[in-house]
Amino acid sequence: MDLDSHIRRIPDFPRPGILFYDISTLLQHADAWRTAVERMSDLVAGLEPDLVAGIESRGFLLAAPVSIRLGLGMVMVRKVGKLPGTVVSHSYDLEYGSDTLQISDGLVPQGARVVLIDDLIATGGTARATVALLRKIGADVTGAVFMIELDGLGGVAKLGTEARCLLSYPA
Repeated sequence: MDLDSHIRRIPDFPRPGILFYDISTLLQHADAWRTAVERMSDLVAGLEPDLVAGIESRGFLLAAPVSIRLGLGMVMVRKVGKLPGTVVSHSYDLEYGSDTLQISDGLVPQGARVVLIDDLIATGGTARATVALLRKIGADVTGAVFMIELDGLGGVAKLGTEARCLLSYPA
């Protein structure tokens, strides 16, 4: 199946000059959605994880079915104030400010092999921060899998772990 044909392009979103690759149209097509999950699962399986980590929020949409398909647990990486109980935080700089990610403390065993999953990687700031957060809590980050890579922005090269992408588009 040609998954690219199910990705909607929205020009000038979220600001002029940006071409937004929208996965909503893929999600609403059952066969394309199933195929994407199967193909992403294959990419993840090759990295031999114990757990997957989904990045808020579209990463949850992908990490959950992949974890079920592979028989793995899943942990959520969220923005500040979204997780109950004790959390571990990691702050990072973005092009226009800063942000903080959190993960629930104690859900990832020391040395667990973890693959992070998200819908898209561009400059890689949030994904790189997620890798740092996972390593901070003692995870062995064996890789990252993305549905879409915006090629030419350097995000994959900056991750510090192997990255696999289902689709690639010019930035």
